[in-house]
Amino acid sequence: MSMNMSDIDLESAQRVVEAARKQAEAINCKMDIAVVDAGANLKVFERMDGAWLGSIDIAIKKARTARFFDMPTGSIGELSQPGGALYNIEVSNGGLITFPGGVPLKDKSGNIVGAIGVSGSSVENDHTCAVAGAEAL
Repeated sequence: MSMNMSDIDLESAQRVVEAARKQAEAINCKMDIAVVDAGANLKVFERMDGAWLGSIDIAIKKARTARFFDMPTGSIGELSQPGGALYNIEVSNGGLITFPGGVPLKDKSGNIVGAIGVSGSSVENDHTCAVAGAEAL
């Protein structure tokens, strides 16, 4: 089986999680951090000591949602408000998360290779940590 070159490798996924964790530590937050591959499968997951148990599922779903639609989860949330084009989309695909904290991951050529999802604080803090992770790629 040949490796898909547009898929995140383990070392890169670990680097993304580490950068998100360092950002979480810098803003004094305890986060659950998930990275999925190009197929939206869980690649790396880290739960900081004391991070909420309920945020494990949310972090994974944020990462999957960002990869399924190749956009930040907060952008999907804007489109899924009542009357919006994507209203009720969060009930699809076994459950999506449509508030900030999920961000697609792109390689140096701009190809989407996966996504990161972060949960455990305010959506603003979740998004800040997710972006920090994405920028490490």
